[in-house]
Amino acid sequence: MRIGMVSPYSLTIPGGVQQQVLGLARALREKGHEVRVLGPCDGPPPDSFVTPLGNSLPTAINGSVAPVAPDASAAFRTIRALNDEAFDVLHVHEPLVPGPTLTAVLVKLAPIVATFHSAGESGAYKTFQKLGRPIARRIDVRVAVSADAVELAQRYIGGEYEILFNGIDLEAYSGPIVEQRDNAIFFCGRHEPRKGLGVLLEAV
Repeated sequence: MRIGMVSPYSLTIPGGVQQQVLGLARALREKGHEVRVLGPCDGPPPDSFVTPLGNSLPTAINGSVAPVAPDASAAFRTIRALNDEAFDVLHVHEPLVPGPTLTAVLVKLAPIVATFHSAGESGAYKTFQKLGRPIARRIDVRVAVSADAVELAQRYIGGEYEILFNGIDLEAYSGPIVEQRDNAIFFCGRHEPRKGLGVLLEAV
């Protein structure tokens, strides 16, 4: 199967959604599918199966700063890539974020699976609240990574969602176990208020 995966965020900048997109693409390729990932890239693509759609623009989204590409040139590159590749199915991540994913949904050149990652509150959902429902009706299968993500999406665009949690590459964590020191705490996440590092530090 020819699968196109579309990321709204720059694939050369570390982030949770980007990791999921690239990890899922690698897993599907290992199972014999033809997979290409389309997304912004601020530098050389991170893998040979990535089609870069131009540079990103740091934008305030969902309480963070996200590297998105909402410009017209990225939209044109997205449409050209979708036409050139003729995918059997498209998997778009965060379909309402302005840029490649929203463009892919609007032109819809193949059946669309969409994964909703955002939880809590989202500026993109607020911005597209009136247009969100008709846009979302172009999506064939809606997936969310958590119950909180379902709640956010349903609040603004309605619809039914299947919860599929983010995948984990177990081999990446299969190395030798390091002996744990007493009173050691490991925090994994960006240093920003919504990630909770401040709450953790206050608690200890």
